[in-house]
Amino acid sequence: MSSAHATSTYVPKSRLAKWFESRLPLVGLVHSSFVAFPVPRNLNYFWTFGAILIAFLGIQIITGVWLAMHYDPSAGNAFESVEHIMRDVNYGWLLRYAHANGASMFFVAVYVHIFRNLYYGSYKAPREVLYLLGVIIYLLMMATAFLGYTLPWGQMSFWGATVITNILAAIPVVGDTIQSLLWGGYSVGNPTINRFFSLHFLLPWMIAGVVVLHVWALHVTGQNNPAGIPIKSSKDAVPFTPYATIKDVFAVVVFFILFAWFIFYQPNYLGHADNYVPANPSVTPAHIVPEWYFLPFYAILRAVPDKLGGVVLMFGAVLILAFAPWLDTSRVRSCNYRPVYRVFFWVFLINAILLGWLGAKPPEGGYVLASRLCTVYYFAHFLIIMPLVGLFETPDRLPGSILETVTGPGKQVSGAGLPAGAAAEPEKRG
Repeated sequence: MSSAHATSTYVPKSRLAKWFESRLPLVGLVHSSFVAFPVPRNLNYFWTFGAILIAFLGIQIITGVWLAMHYDPSAGNAFESVEHIMRDVNYGWLLRYAHANGASMFFVAVYVHIFRNLYYGSYKAPREVLYLLGVIIYLLMMATAFLGYTLPWGQMSFWGATVITNILAAIPVVGDTIQSLLWGGYSVGNPTINRFFSLHFLLPWMIAGVVVLHVWALHVTGQNNPAGIPIKSSKDAVPFTPYATIKDVFAVVVFFILFAWFIFYQPNYLGHADNYVPANPSVTPAHIVPEWYFLPFYAILRAVPDKLGGVVLMFGAVLILAFAPWLDTSRVRSCNYRPVYRVFFWVFLINAILLGWLGAKPPEGGYVLASRLCTVYYFAHFLIIMPLVGLFETPDRLPGSILETVTGPGKQVSGAGLPAGAAAEPEKRG
């Protein structure tokens, strides 16, 4: 068994609790997974974004279900139903702004989560399946967000749906079929918005299902840590509750303050003004742009003059993330101990931000050239830099234990740790 498994120490007290636990040990499962579960004692606040993401998934589902009660998924009434929610439904404006800005906060948290994984090597063995499930969640999030953005049926919603569904037709053999199934006709119209609404309602529940698998996989392999080394003794770890839970709660509250600021002070800052104009198939907006969290991939799509090539690279930019565990040849996980690759990581992060900025610019002149250069570097990071640096880099000395990263070499720690006998076995190295 892996180091992450913690035997539940939960003992039911009442006769009813003992009866229930003997037939469905649910409380014991929760206790072993979220109370007694051992976590490395050196985790920093980047490890709280998983809890933030779970909190926002709950918010998106709750507000989305409530909004669906008042939304009319038809081309003739969708825009008016959104205005009805905003003006006539009790606290409808709050639900809608929470849902729209919640999507953006969701992506802020997921991008921090992804880059934390890439920096600390959390995708490396034995966590490949855990990481691949995370990539699947990200793909489902992108599909859900795109479908949701089309539902207000404003100008940007309509033309965004038109542009994205048109590029799908470039896929050989199956492209036209996929486009026809999504459209439900010969162009974006009433059947399209019905399909998009149905899928937008369905996909979050699929995300929730994969999140359960993601958390399950995490509890099998255990959490990585900033040093990238395994738990070797009880002194390297602390129980999940209260040490990790109080940190997660604090981080969620701080993030919610940012979320509340957008809802109450800048609710439309991350949106587009054209989406407050009803959809008009005969008038094309001057500049069609997706939501900010799609801009890097939109820049890659437009950087390629060939339509099929752009589609392949756009989807490839997401799918290549799934191959990181096998493209990275270094035996050291954390960039804290990889002086050469650490520089390339920060260049990659800046390159991704630059792609996002270029995605919001018109596809002309120097912007196109810059998009092409950034696209080349994006793929080179995974296909060239990641494999080669791992082979030739000389990493720094790794600490002897997680405890050493907290207290310094040769020092002891007093206070919290795992109970005697709860020391985890050394994690299997990939």
